[in-house]
Amino acid sequence: MTRDPMTPDERPFALVHDVGGRLGLAAVDAAAEAAGLQPGLPLADGRALAPNLATAALRPAEDARALARLAAWCSRYTPWSAVDPAAGGLGGGLGGGLGGGPGAGAGILLDVTGCAGLFGGEAALLGDLVTRLGRLGFTARAALADTIGAAWAVARFATDAGTPWRVVPPEGARAALAPLPPAALRLPPAAAELLERLGLRRIDALAGLPPETLEPRFGPELAGRLRQAWGEAPEVLSPLVPVPPLLARRVLAEPIVTAEALACGLDALAVELCRHLEAVQRGARRLELTVYRVDGGLRRLALGTSRPSRDPEHLKRLFAGQLERIDPGFGIEVMTLAAPLSERLTALQLVLGPAGMGRGADRGAGRGRRAGDDLAGLAGLVDRLEARLGPGRVFRQDPFESHLPERAARRVPALAPGDPAPWRRGRPRPLRLLGPPEAIEAVALLPDHPPARFRWRRVRHRVVRAEGPERIAPEWWLDDPDRAGAPARDYFRVEDEAGRRYWLYRAGGRWFLHGLFG
Repeated sequence: MTRDPMTPDERPFALVHDVGGRLGLAAVDAAAEAAGLQPGLPLADGRALAPNLATAALRPAEDARALARLAAWCSRYTPWSAVDPAAGGLGGGLGGGLGGGPGAGAGILLDVTGCAGLFGGEAALLGDLVTRLGRLGFTARAALADTIGAAWAVARFATDAGTPWRVVPPEGARAALAPLPPAALRLPPAAAELLERLGLRRIDALAGLPPETLEPRFGPELAGRLRQAWGEAPEVLSPLVPVPPLLARRVLAEPIVTAEALACGLDALAVELCRHLEAVQRGARRLELTVYRVDGGLRRLALGTSRPSRDPEHLKRLFAGQLERIDPGFGIEVMTLAAPLSERLTALQLVLGPAGMGRGADRGAGRGRRAGDDLAGLAGLVDRLEARLGPGRVFRQDPFESHLPERAARRVPALAPGDPAPWRRGRPRPLRLLGPPEAIEAVALLPDHPPARFRWRRVRHRVVRAEGPERIAPEWWLDDPDRAGAPARDYFRVEDEAGRRYWLYRAGGRWFLHGLFG
């Protein structure tokens, strides 16, 4: 967090917050720090030291959201990024912010294991990271080490404006930490201050003391932080977004802004992702295309498939009509395509179709192959329709065991496996049901007779033919509080003078129109 670099005002700047009913400084920039201001100083004292001090209210919730967005942007370097919980945010690899001296500022943790080679090495990755953050208006300090604790300490206590980043050599954590103060171990402020008062001003002085000497005064945390920083104790890093096991990444030589260039990048990603899927015999059920823009923003586009797929052409067709929704801004520099959800898909399944649907497989390979081809074509059509209409908009109706007409069918995915139960043949049912049934005004000659006339949507209808009643009782054996005590329905099939046919019912002394025939 820092002042907007485009702001022409170069006055000292600080964030303020309420401390016990008085305003105090929460963070200061470099100009304010040069004037003698420090976090924790009362605002009145700060104005006495710097009369031209510019201030803004601290907004922790907004800062947390902005930091989460920045952590997501950092996933352009590695899918394993997270907000640093030790400092409330840019650390473990990023340290810095609005002044405040060593250790101040928010932080982000990045696990770049196996990723440095994509950027020309560890030093090139850190240099690129700090440079890009500077363009976005952030003052950053970065370090790369074998452990989270060592990277956190070096980034915050062993870098400066002249050397904003540093790479700790393998197994060099002890040497890098030795001259740093105890506060570099992510200790509570009170513990770090007590160590300073006791004359233990360097970490190497702590390393020479046995744990049983430190634990009675400082508890197990101090020894535990030392062991974590040296790599002798494990430390878990949970990523901001779960890392998909199947992911293809492309770092572009130059930022792209056109839809044609975006489509070319997607083509390469789809081929690479499908190779990963084939290697593990799986097919994608959900896809996420993420683009990282030069202005620090990112855009995601997620699509699903009706059945497992690892056909690059099919995946590209799914995204073809959606790429126009991506705003490239001033340019896109990194693209990733991930399959966060996948299912097992063997070479045999590719021929026979999904389990339970390629029935021809039992009657010869040729017929099974034709069934598989038909299903593949149908799956492609369903996927393209859902990509255009939205997820869950393409379905089929399967019969369901229920006497109530509105519950006699249910929606299932268009290519859901399994053979549905056959539709039961009984009394005629209308092709269209109204949901919910609409109340009408009807007049019957006798209480149990069909209506002689009725009015629906302000139009009067005279009944010339009728058949019924057909009584349908509520499903009393189901524990459904919404239908408890519902009256039985007496249904009639009626025809008016214009030949239009309707499905009416009477329940509790009232009439309703439930369906239309033909």
